[in-house]
This record gives sequence, structure tokens and C-alpha cells, in this order.
Amino acid sequence: MCRNIKTLFNFEPPATEEEIRAAALQFVRKLSGFNKPSQANEAAFARAVDDVTAAARVLMASLSTTAQPRDREVEANKAREHSRLRFKPRATQGGGA
Repeated sequence: MCRNIKTLFNFEPPATEEEIRAAALQFVRKLSGFNKPSQANEAAFARAVDDVTAAARVLMASLSTTAQPRDREVEANKAREHSRLRFKPRATQGGGA
């Protein structure tokens, strides 16, 4: 799945409408292969984003869990640390020719 689509369920504070729509946009971009559709496909693309946004909103409202809501700031810090470790520069290997 697309790495840019973030988990939105069970966070405190809850996901905003903008976050839900952004995830829907990423999903439609991934499915269609278009970052920005042509004029011929623009209406279908926009309709798909609207439909996925609505479906995501219904899904999130319908889900339930007994788990404690996750703190957005804590999760953001974890993601930043993971990214830092993943992309940190590697030490150059010694030796010469």
C-alpha cells in the first residue's frame, strides 16, 4: 500500500476532514496512477476522491476498539525517529585501491 497513506483510526485528537480527504486523494492517485489527471479524467478522479472520502468517513465512524487512543505527537515522533534511522548516512567503508 502507499506509504503516504497514514492510519487515521483511534487517534486523539481524531482525524480531521482534511486528513481523511488527503488519505482518499493518495489512495485514488495510487489506484489510478495519476498524480494529476488529464482534463478528460478530471471529473472521474474528483468523483472518486469524494466517494473514497465518504467511504472512509463511514468506516471510521463505524469502527470500535477497546484500545486506548494513540497520541498523535507520540506517533509522529516515532515516525520521525524511524525515518532518521532508515535514512541516516552510512559510514564510508575504509580501504583503498
